[in-house]
Amino acid sequence: MTSVQALITILAIAVGTQFTRWLPFWLFPEKKDPPAVVLYLGKVLPPAMMGLLTVYCFKNVSWLSGTHGAPELLASAAVVGLHLWKRNVLFSIAGGTALYMVLVQAVFA
Repeated sequence: MTSVQALITILAIAVGTQFTRWLPFWLFPEKKDPPAVVLYLGKVLPPAMMGLLTVYCFKNVSWLSGTHGAPELLASAAVVGLHLWKRNVLFSIAGGTALYMVLVQAVFA
């Protein structure tokens, strides 16, 4: 790739990124109420995504061999417990991830 091609590629990516960042503000200005479908999606998509991520996290767990999913179940329980305790999504996910890393690299290695 030549320098000109690289520059064009970088500019195209930058313009595309900025366009997708500004588009919601153009479509739904602050002074107008968003459409009902957008409000509905705002309510149902976050829990749906968490469910999707949970299924994705457990898809390759071998329940009948090795650790039988113990690190995954312990870390998931920690996420739920931390969330019930602090009600902070980032804290819950970070705590569960840290526990999972310790479990798979030190305890169940």
